Amino acid sequence: MTALLSLVSALLYGVADFAGGHATRKNSVFSVMLVTQAVGALVALAAARILGPNAPSLTDLAWGLVGGASGCLGVACLYRGLSEHTAAIVSPLSALVGAILPALFGAALGERPSGQALIGAALCLPAILLLAYERGEAADRKRLKASFLYGFLAGLGFGGFFIAVSRSAAGSGLWPLLAARVSSFGIIAGIVLLGRRRFSVVRSDFPAVIFAGAADMAANVFFLLATRTGLLILVTLVTSLYPAPTVILARVLHGQRISGPRAAGIALALAGVALIGLR
Repeated sequence: MTALLSLVSALLYGVADFAGGHATRKNSVFSVMLVTQAVGALVALAAARILGPNAPSLTDLAWGLVGGASGCLGVACLYRGLSEHTAAIVSPLSALVGAILPALFGAALGERPSGQALIGAALCLPAILLLAYERGEAADRKRLKASFLYGFLAGLGFGGFFIAVSRSAAGSGLWPLLAARVSSFGIIAGIVLLGRRRFSVVRSDFPAVIFAGAADMAANVFFLLATRTGLLILVTLVTSLYPAPTVILARVLHGQRISGPRAAGIALALAGVALIGLR
């Protein structure tokens, strides 16, 4: 069950990234993020009332707020790195750090996966790098360092989100995710208002933006449910395979060729998830 929930989370994250990436081609990143965060908050509120009607503790809400702030940092650094620096470094590094940090945290808590699950996890790590692979080189040493910095910071943000929401109690339901979304929405809204940024989303792109926000929150829901049924180490490694559906959608809908490294990444990802699921 853990592997299945984690896999669904990865699929939804990948679909959300694809839809959000499509929308940011013609719209401001912060405008898109503001809408997706608002939609995500509505989805989280509805899901929390259905799956977790009991009032959560302040501690659980605090974990959610911390996770939302951390995730917001991750998205901001990722978008900044991808737009101004080398995507071939920023993207895979953020995914890898975002997977390793919670895995190390889980190991520190005493999580010990089976030997078969460890082999599956070992396959997932290179799969993450291969799935995020893009051709391109940094133009100079300064840009190279900046690319590594933004990729690392984005990974820390994503890893921090995974760790924080996983610390909430099972009895809190999905309320921590609502707290996380309120936190991230507040931060982005503050950036837009204080920076006097113009809010603008093309009307034809609203469906994609709304879908991205809903899919992203649904991915968070499945991630949180997965952490409550299995080990954080395995959940985050499988969830971090989210570039796979993005690559496949780009091939199906935009006709983009799947490179050799990415095809190998998809194969390794499937093998890794299968081993983890059979543990």
